[in-house]
Amino acid sequence: MSVLDKLKELLKGHEEQAGKGIDKAGDFVDEKTQGKYQSQVDTAQDKLKEQLGRDTDNPPR
Repeated sequence: MSVLDKLKELLKGHEEQAGKGIDKAGDFVDEKTQGKYQSQVDTAQDKLKEQLGRDTDNPPR
């Protein structure tokens, strides 16, 4: 079992909280880098949410 699979199992049922944590971490990085890497941070946030099965910008249908 990969680390990602273990993480998904731990977060099962808490996807919304995980999404909020990802957003908060991205905002922190943006603040510390003064937005210099904002597009890369946004891409990383989207990829993480996708991997965790939760995309708050595009809710599941």
